[in-house]
Amino acid sequence: MTGFSKSEATENGIKATVEVKSVNGRYLDVNSKLPRALSHKEIEIKEMVKSILSRGSVSLNINLEYDGVAKPFGINEQAAVNAYEILKNLNKKLKIKEPVNLDHLIAFASYFNQKDEETDSEAEWKVTKTALLEALRNLDKMRQKEGQQILKDFQNRIKNISVAVDKIEALSVKRVPEEREKLRQRIAQLFESDEIDENRIQMEIVFIANRLDVSEECVRLRSHIKFFYETFKSKDPLGQKLNFLIQEMNREINTTGSKSDSAEISQIVVGVKEEIERIREQVQNIE
Repeated sequence: MTGFSKSEATENGIKATVEVKSVNGRYLDVNSKLPRALSHKEIEIKEMVKSILSRGSVSLNINLEYDGVAKPFGINEQAAVNAYEILKNLNKKLKIKEPVNLDHLIAFASYFNQKDEETDSEAEWKVTKTALLEALRNLDKMRQKEGQQILKDFQNRIKNISVAVDKIEALSVKRVPEEREKLRQRIAQLFESDEIDENRIQMEIVFIANRLDVSEECVRLRSHIKFFYETFKSKDPLGQKLNFLIQEMNREINTTGSKSDSAEISQIVVGVKEEIERIREQVQNIE
């Protein structure tokens, strides 16, 4: 299911901004764009996403900002001096006339910046976790609203399918006496002067009735429809259950269509298959 959420949290001069995007996906797939300071938290972040979302392709973008208090500037002077001497010696070896200056040294500042890595990392993670949880919860609320709309659409389509099944069953029962009469007329035309074997006619009628009987398929379709409605009430993830039921419903309606030689029933079957296909497309988006 689709959704977007953005959340911010600030603590001790550290500001964390989290953006979460979700698009339809059969399984849960999490892609994270993290600052270097949080790269070691990638697995934990994915577990947090998994605890709230169970399906979809999720993109996470986390950004950290600091003020002067949270990100104090410090230099390891000895490390800076060592870097300067190394650059000077390199200058001599390469016979570069330009002297080493502060601008050259700053290019290597990451090697002699001094900070308490462990303390900073925990502070950054704490504020990030707050923003991430809020963003995920807001995204889940948005997805739930979308899910409610999809379920309403499902209910309308399932209702249409249920009505269609009643029509198919009624037409199927009506077809038997119609086919019996057609059979009598065809036999009468072929054997106008001969006596008609009534037993043979009855056997053919039984064969036709069995061929045209779709009551079993209709019973199974109604059973699937019942389970479909019951699944709506479940608090567990619905997607996989609904997908299975849709596959079974499609199987039964295909069998019904293949058994019937009625243009009217065939037209209804096509309509049911269209409704099932619409549901199947949307079921891929449901958790």
